[in-house]
Amino acid sequence: MTFGESHGGGVGAIIDGCPPQLPLTVEDIQVDLDRRRPGQSRLVTQRQEADRVEILSGIFDGRTLGTSIGVLVRNQDARPAAYEEMREVYRPSHADYTYDAKYGIRNWQGGGRASARETIGRVAAGAIARQLLRSHGIEVLGWVRQVHTIEIDPDIQNPSLIDVEASPTRCPDPVAAERMVDAIETARRDGDSLGGVVECVARGVPAGLGDPVFDKLDATLAHGMLSLPAARGFEIGSGFAGTQMTGRDHNDPFEPGPGQRPVTTTNHSGGVQGGISNGMDIVIRVAFKPTATISTPQKTVDRENRPTELAARGRHDPCVLPRAVPLVEAMMLIALADHWLRQRALVDGPIDR
Repeated sequence: MTFGESHGGGVGAIIDGCPPQLPLTVEDIQVDLDRRRPGQSRLVTQRQEADRVEILSGIFDGRTLGTSIGVLVRNQDARPAAYEEMREVYRPSHADYTYDAKYGIRNWQGGGRASARETIGRVAAGAIARQLLRSHGIEVLGWVRQVHTIEIDPDIQNPSLIDVEASPTRCPDPVAAERMVDAIETARRDGDSLGGVVECVARGVPAGLGDPVFDKLDATLAHGMLSLPAARGFEIGSGFAGTQMTGRDHNDPFEPGPGQRPVTTTNHSGGVQGGISNGMDIVIRVAFKPTATISTPQKTVDRENRPTELAARGRHDPCVLPRAVPLVEAMMLIALADHWLRQRALVDGPIDR
């Protein structure tokens, strides 16, 4: 469970269900928060937040206790006065109107609860899930696949963390990354914003994770990804491109593998079949819309439904993609950790196949 608003006292999370005696330090969580934080490059919002995490509970002598883990990041560079003009005016394509429609009240200072600052709690939880899964050979890595119409070289299939972090875009293709930098900076100067696609892979996932019907592994992943701010689409494996293939081309034939485990030579399924992992890499893609808050004047209405015009002020990302990478990783890690723990309980012991 996450808590907090963009310009409140702080944001954080309560993480339940983490097994005891998992080695965990502040630094384990901080490394992922540093990849998410604002102000890390000229391509993102210049809000200056160190995002230093505090562990409030659930850890003792460097290990988890098995009880609830509480984490907190205090807001230090909040400037609510910058949003005064939005007190009575709805920003187009933002959550301002819908929050008013649901609750009859909203925090108009920044995005409030709808702000991407809420995702700090998700990333912290994802970092804990990463420690759990890493100890069992599962690794998760995301990267920027596309910004606006600029796409990564399709031959780049298996980048490393070093490749991803080499550019502030988090695109592992150096040529495409430079073009993305230019496009994002141009959009910022024009008072506009850009969207794109994050790709993410989970390696070392054992066969057997996921439940039939409603709690399928791919359904859990889709739920988590589409709960992220600005997320507008989800694909696994071949995704929508699979609709242009025939069954003969799309199927992933099995071949004998090591021991009793079969393998496939293709991975159109994205590592999940029937809602259950098949032991192949799990490959997903998440589409993010252009940032809703832009400085170009736009037509809108106020709370009394009177027409007006708004040119939003404040500090905003002209493109969310570079900072969305750790968010996608976090939600994949959380989903996999949940299903890993459920499967371990089902077989009454650690998965070892």
